[in-house]
Amino acid sequence: MTRFDATAAQEREQLVREAIDAHRERGSSFCTFEATPDEDELVPWIQYGDGLLNLDCTDRELDRLKTTLESYPELTITDLTRPEEAEGTNVRIEAYTDDDRVAAAVESIFRETYDQPASFRLWVTSV
Repeated sequence: MTRFDATAAQEREQLVREAIDAHRERGSSFCTFEATPDEDELVPWIQYGDGLLNLDCTDRELDRLKTTLESYPELTITDLTRPEEAEGTNVRIEAYTDDDRVAAAVESIFRETYDQPASFRLWVTSV
């Protein structure tokens, strides 16, 4: 990979595809995407590995995630974990699709579930 961030929607989706390719080439466990947060917010993140998306969200974000995933029938929530010591839910989503659809879904999740603005900066923080 030659770049690790992007701010335009098409560039962010391309960045996700490139990171997934790099993750496969390296044989790593997963790749991680993060949005630059506002000052007092938690960093929204999504991990991808072996056809599985992993993310944390609040109850409100979980409701929005379910709505977002209605546009992606090839993505299925397979596990919801609510640790006692955490204020949220860890969500695992099986992706039965190609990298283009995964990239589009990642973009949609950041924009619709995490309510990121149109020009948010997406970072690849691990590959």
